[in-house]
Amino acid sequence: MKKLKIGNIQLNNNVVLAPMAGVTDITYRTICKEMGAGLVYTEMVSAKGLYYKDTKTEQLMKINEKNRPVSLQIFGSDPYIMSYVVEKYINDRDDIDIIDINMGCPAPKIVKNNDGCSLMKNPSLAGEIVYEIKKATKKPVTAKIRAGWSKDTINAVEFAKILESNGLDMVAVHGRTREQFYTGEADYNIIKEVKKNVKIPVVGNGDIYKPQDALKMIEETNCDGVMIGRGILGNPWLIMNTVKILNNDTDFYEPTIKDRINMIKRHASMLIEELNEKIAILEMRKFAAWYMKGMKNSSQIRNYINKITTAAELFSILDEYLEENGEVS
Repeated sequence: MKKLKIGNIQLNNNVVLAPMAGVTDITYRTICKEMGAGLVYTEMVSAKGLYYKDTKTEQLMKINEKNRPVSLQIFGSDPYIMSYVVEKYINDRDDIDIIDINMGCPAPKIVKNNDGCSLMKNPSLAGEIVYEIKKATKKPVTAKIRAGWSKDTINAVEFAKILESNGLDMVAVHGRTREQFYTGEADYNIIKEVKKNVKIPVVGNGDIYKPQDALKMIEETNCDGVMIGRGILGNPWLIMNTVKILNNDTDFYEPTIKDRINMIKRHASMLIEELNEKIAILEMRKFAAWYMKGMKNSSQIRNYINKITTAAELFSILDEYLEENGEVS
């Protein structure tokens, strides 16, 4: 499979980490990059937040040089504000390789402001946003879209063509409508149709939970790369195994209980360095639950973890769990 190139950015492979709010922070991006992701995305950054100098937005824009190439995802619906923040806050950042525009987020708090997937109801505005950002930067510009707003307004093909005509360098397509959120199944046929109708690279997104799913998506849609989202929650090894299968290697790495527990510890230690202990341990509650999903007594351990406030307590619970399961940390 030909390695994906986005504008002037050549990727090492065609497996991409999806942007996910509250998940793909600088710490988890580092873990996923180590697992072999060809490209990682930041959590979505508000263009208005940058425009009005919101301090919380800056943390979202922190980038680890070792994770490059990195795509910074922004959301908004005002072409002037979006192109302004690209010129003022992004263009001079050498550590930001690609600018992605969020046109697929289904969250009510995003779409009520006409941002995210709401833009799919206004293709001409979406095209204008791409046009103004392209005019403002030399960096590649991409967008993440959905099949459409609802089953009655599926317009991914026409929408992608409008974005392409305004200079877009790559489009990632999630095969669900906004109406579906994350229910039902992703429609790979929509990804296939977008790929047939545009010349820019198309990355498929939706329902990749095992390496074979990525292969199936590529075979069925002819897409140029795969973007993995919820499948990597607690399972960054999925990235490593997906890279393998795309290189015709089916010798997959199956993480042991010890691997998972050690990853929780490492993740927690990295988060503490990045934030502070109290906030990091609160953040680790959801990550620990994801890592331990399906493991013996995981709900009981999760209940313990949800009550703790220090790293020492977390590590003690995890070490005890390993001992009870015949493992040594």
